[in-house]
Amino acid sequence: MEGVLVTGSASAELTGECVRCLEPITDEIEVDLQELFVYDDRDHDSEEDDEVSMLQDDLLDLESLLRDAVVLALPFQPVCEDDCPGLCPECGARLLDDPDHAHEAPIDPRWAGLAALQQDQQHRE
Repeated sequence: MEGVLVTGSASAELTGECVRCLEPITDEIEVDLQELFVYDDRDHDSEEDDEVSMLQDDLLDLESLLRDAVVLALPFQPVCEDDCPGLCPECGARLLDDPDHAHEAPIDPRWAGLAALQQDQQHRE
């Protein structure tokens, strides 16, 4: 007798990009909903009104209920695959397309002068 109990489910299509390799991804989620909408009686505290869903002229506003349920069900960091290796930190190549991708080991800047001498010596030969 306090109000109307709303139960149901909602589904939504998701589009975005993988946080590791930036490839576009699509997915679908389904969420379950349950909320009690109480009748508008003016005896409620104003502090309680922020936490209670109210019926307004026998009408339900489901927008905030749906939005909150869907947003909470969204993945925090969506990925295209669970084991997506991401992008190469050196050149930005997608590692899933080229798993054998590699670069030469970087030269320590403290030894860069010796590497230049070695290259000069090789050019002289």
